[in-house]
Amino acid sequence: MKAGGLSVTLIESADIRAIGVGEGTWPTMRSTLARMGVSETALLRECDAAFKQGGQFVGWTTGEAGDSYYHPLMVPQGFSQVNLVPHWLRDGGAMSFCDFVTPQGRLCDAGLAPKTITHGEYRAVANYAYHLDAGKFGPFLAKHCIEKLGVRHVLADVEGVNQHENGDIASLRTAQAGEITGDLFVDCSGFSALLIGKTLGVRFKECGDILLCDTALAVQVPFATPDAPMASHTIATAHEAGWTWDICLPTRRGVGYVYSSRHTSEEAARETLLRYIGPQHKNLPVRKIPIRAGHRETFWKNNCVAVGLAGGFLEPLESSAIVLVELSAKLLAEQMPACREVMDIVARRFNDVTMYRWGRIVDFLKLHYVLTQRTDTAFWRDNVDPATVPDRLKDLLTLWKYQSPWFFDELDRLEEVFPAASYQYVLYGMGFQTEVVPEEAADTAAAAARFVRENEQMTSEMSTRLPKNRELLNKIYQFGLQPV
Repeated sequence: MKAGGLSVTLIESADIRAIGVGEGTWPTMRSTLARMGVSETALLRECDAAFKQGGQFVGWTTGEAGDSYYHPLMVPQGFSQVNLVPHWLRDGGAMSFCDFVTPQGRLCDAGLAPKTITHGEYRAVANYAYHLDAGKFGPFLAKHCIEKLGVRHVLADVEGVNQHENGDIASLRTAQAGEITGDLFVDCSGFSALLIGKTLGVRFKECGDILLCDTALAVQVPFATPDAPMASHTIATAHEAGWTWDICLPTRRGVGYVYSSRHTSEEAARETLLRYIGPQHKNLPVRKIPIRAGHRETFWKNNCVAVGLAGGFLEPLESSAIVLVELSAKLLAEQMPACREVMDIVARRFNDVTMYRWGRIVDFLKLHYVLTQRTDTAFWRDNVDPATVPDRLKDLLTLWKYQSPWFFDELDRLEEVFPAASYQYVLYGMGFQTEVVPEEAADTAAAAARFVRENEQMTSEMSTRLPKNRELLNKIYQFGLQPV
């Protein structure tokens, strides 16, 4: 640290390739970028970015034709006032839970954008995140931070680490820039975990006994024509031994198969991926990415904080990796220790919050698997084995048989990664049954009916007003969005 503030130095190798397949984000990215002063127009133009309004899960429940549900990014109508789950269940679920409580599933069905060209940057009528080219996003952010935020950027390869007697990191030895000192080091060295793992010896906690997928095959699929329709949501399709992601960017689709090597071979997995893509797969390079599901037992040790893949990784489902980077960076910025004397106190608080978040993400990702009714392959049967289900999730599933998750469940922790609304969408999208208490439904019947009517009215208005996803992007390329 220096007088008058912080000095931030980013040390980056010019030769190590980024993983570069994290193309889906969470709505928190909007506030993160806005706080950094990033232009949304520039993001959309320079990062091959598009709007994301949620995820569609195909084949996860039964695997039969028509098996599909949405996890949208809008919370149910009146979510802080009335829990609409009992009313939907009481009515027999005549329509999907998503359509009953929010317009967003039908917006996705129609390929509509979450806003119009008249909305300012980061403003919208429907909550949204982004699909983007991760290979372009990293350099885009680096340029912004260097030019606008005063970050010092050093292109160099780290060859060694020097430590103080108390174990703190004193400096990094680099091949091109010599020795670089610092007071606080953020380990963003990816799976190698150069500082937190190799230097400070923080152990890795495996989660592969809960989340069974351990490999991904990724490919970039060009559109057949420049004006091809663009889905405004991620499509996650279940297969024999895992699932495929399908993400639309303006010029291509990012497609990948996440699978368990214990339940299929790489050759069979490639066949599944290419069959999903169809004839367009010819001559497209397929990239193999190993997945080691788990996280560090401690994220902040001494004067080193692990963020991103150095801290851990689970699997690409629900864009959880990128949102954890955001939340960790935000927490670090807000809790930045004033001096070394208080750093260990701040570290304990950081570790407590971050460990809680990782645990809840493990629970939420596992929820998608444990609710399946599929028994057609060993992969799906093994995923419902009670031995693979965390105890906290088991307790919640028992609770939810009699009491659905709702807004007030979130009051014990600020900034839950996945709020109660997300649990509702997955539970009731996959056919979970909660016992309806007649008195509960009766007490809030009038308010619930009003919110359901408002949802139908909002759906009709949005469906009429909103442009197609690609149509809005083309206008943004031409005119830009109004800065706010």
